[in-house]
Amino acid sequence: MKITERSFARRIDLTSLQLFVAVCEAGSIGKAAEREFIAASAVSKRLADLESALGTTLLYRHARGVDLTPAGQSLLHHARSVLYGLEKMQGELGEYADGVRGHVRVHASISAIVQFLPEDLGHFVRQHPQIRIDLEEHLSGDVLRAVQEGAADLGICNADALAQSGSALQVQPYRQDRLALVVPAGHALAVHTAIGFADTLDEDHVGLHANSSIALAMHHAATEAGRAIRLRIRVTGLDAMCRMIANGLGVGVMPLRAFELMHGAAALRALPLSDSWARREISLIARDFASLPVTARALVEHLRQAPAP
Repeated sequence: MKITERSFARRIDLTSLQLFVAVCEAGSIGKAAEREFIAASAVSKRLADLESALGTTLLYRHARGVDLTPAGQSLLHHARSVLYGLEKMQGELGEYADGVRGHVRVHASISAIVQFLPEDLGHFVRQHPQIRIDLEEHLSGDVLRAVQEGAADLGICNADALAQSGSALQVQPYRQDRLALVVPAGHALAVHTAIGFADTLDEDHVGLHANSSIALAMHHAATEAGRAIRLRIRVTGLDAMCRMIANGLGVGVMPLRAFELMHGAAALRALPLSDSWARREISLIARDFASLPVTARALVEHLRQAPAP
């Protein structure tokens, strides 16, 4: 008999899901029972009832413990999502009790964090001091994955990464930036006011993480030019890139505004790249903007209306 959505929800209880996850993690009913301070027979009964409610076998039971069936693997994925959602709900409701009106989880690329978010988020939290923002820096691909899987309410990253991923996520405009080649002030290329990326390929490069949106765009451009990038070293941050370039380890590509904000004491010059791909759209990403919590929607509206620097 096919289970309707309503009867399915009524027949699945959270305790059984928690015990199922515990058994999967422990590898046996006995170990899970010890961990959860419950009799093994009670755990076994819960699992049997769960299999009966779902109409399928979830575990292969053997002398050494248990293994997941294909249906069990699927349930484990969904059960963890459900339990994570409950923990999130408990945390947010607890914040209301403490006087906080909610929080927003934001994952963003380093370009967005360095260039735009300090000012924009600073203005927002001054207007809404009881809203907490949890901000994490990630590569653009990881930002999209976090939003897709529900680990972040809002993502902020290069819009090209979304087109390449094929994810069915929603996009709203946020900022634009431009990439530039950073060189020592006395470098032969420093006489230029702008430069094409292909004209940099005879130089050693200081690069970012191989999966960063900038590194991927550079690799694609070099391939189209029939050349390879002479990569001397990779770094994880823009400040480290500037220090490496200042000490003669090569040239590097980074957002122009980020360079203007941070290069400071280093004797460096930034030459805007003339390539079309060097002008980028930084976008706001969500699974569904309309269904975001009120606090997250308020942040999206603020970011969209904030004046460009």
